[in-house]
Amino acid sequence: MKIGWEGEEEDRLAAIRAAEERLRLEAHTTGAPIVIANEFSEVHISRVETRNGSRLMITSPRSGQWVSLCPLELESLTWQAPATFSAMIGNPFGPLITEDERPPQFKKNSNT
Repeated sequence: MKIGWEGEEEDRLAAIRAAEERLRLEAHTTGAPIVIANEFSEVHISRVETRNGSRLMITSPRSGQWVSLCPLELESLTWQAPATFSAMIGNPFGPLITEDERPPQFKKNSNT
């Protein structure tokens, strides 16, 4: 008997795609990464070049999580109030907006 969960195969395929994307991005790193750390966290920040321009790749060695942000996504961080970041820290690895609150075009399995 195998124990699984609903959406297990989709999660597995998404993890494979994410790992492949990370490797593609890391292959186009420019310069040495910057490491920023304190007693709570450590992140590595790299500039990566894509066919659409430069992106900033932020990785967390401890969790294995990473994100690649374009200049507009980075700028959008400056538009946020401190409460936004507090909410993000208060719900680690979870979305700020639940699936029910998302516009239809951003929902999983959206047919629109």
